[in-house]
Amino acid sequence: MRFTKMQGVGNDFVVIDAAAFPKDGDLAALALRVCERRFGIGADGLLVVGQSDSETVPVTMRMFNPDGSEDMCGNGLRCVGLWAFARGWTAGEREFQVATKEGVRDVRVGESDAEARHGQLTVDMGQPHFNAEDIPFCGPTGVPVQDYPLNVDGKIFSINSVNTGSTHTVIFGDPPSEADFLHYSPLIEEHPLFPERTSVLWAVPNGDCAIEVRIWERGAGETLGCGTGACAVAVAAKRQRVVSMDSEAIEIRSKGGVLRIVWPGEGAAIAMTGPADVVYEGEITID
Repeated sequence: MRFTKMQGVGNDFVVIDAAAFPKDGDLAALALRVCERRFGIGADGLLVVGQSDSETVPVTMRMFNPDGSEDMCGNGLRCVGLWAFARGWTAGEREFQVATKEGVRDVRVGESDAEARHGQLTVDMGQPHFNAEDIPFCGPTGVPVQDYPLNVDGKIFSINSVNTGSTHTVIFGDPPSEADFLHYSPLIEEHPLFPERTSVLWAVPNGDCAIEVRIWERGAGETLGCGTGACAVAVAAKRQRVVSMDSEAIEIRSKGGVLRIVWPGEGAAIAMTGPADVVYEGEITID
C-alpha cells in the first residue's frame, strides 16, 4: 500500500488513500502499526483520505492517534488539503471543503510549489466549545471550565479547558520544568474529570500577540505541534485577557513552528494558517 509521510509544524502523519485499504479493515490497528517509531513508519497520527462523489465536499478525512483512538486534527487537516489538491481531487480549486469527524471544514491552499509538495494553507476549525459537558469535563454543567483549580497528585493547577474539535486543557504561566512536564502532563491527560482524556498545553505569553507552547497530546505524548491545541490556546488567551480581544491574529509558537490563529470572539469560527509539507513517499505491506 502506498503512503505519504507529511508534517505540519513538526506534527507528522502517515497519509493513505482510503480506497487502498479494505473497507472492513481495522484502521485503529493500522494506526498502531504504522505510527510506531521503532517498528513502523513513525508518526503522530494516521490520516485516511477519501475521495467523495459530492461536488461541494470532494474530500473526506479520518485521523487516528498512535494508540488507535480516532480524533480530529488541525495540522492533519492542512496536510489532507494539500495532499488532495496535489492529486487533482479538487479539480484544481484551491478553496474546497473536507468532511471530518467534527463536520465539514473549509480549506484554502495558499502559496505552494509547482508539485504542491509544500504549501501554506488556511483551514476553518469551527467554533470552540467551553461548557463542561461539551469538552467533556465532569464538573458543573452549563458553565465554562475557566480558572478551575485541578488537583493533580497533590498539586493545584489553574486550568482552562476548551473543545476545538478535540479536548484541550491550557495552563498559562512560566514554562514547566522538564520533570514537571513529564510527570504532570500524563496525569492531567488521564485525570478522572476528563472522561475522554485531554491534551495539555503549557502556555507562556511572549509579547502582545504571541504565545509559546509545549504540547502533551492525548494518545500521542509530547508532540512538536498541535493545530487544535494552538486554537485552544488562542481562544483561551483571549477569554482570559492574556491577549487583547481586539487582537486580530495570535501567533502560537511550538517546537515545530508557528501557527497563525484568528478568532473574532464568541459565536465565531476559528481560522488557522500554517504550513504543510510532504516529507517522503513509500510503500508498506499490510498483512
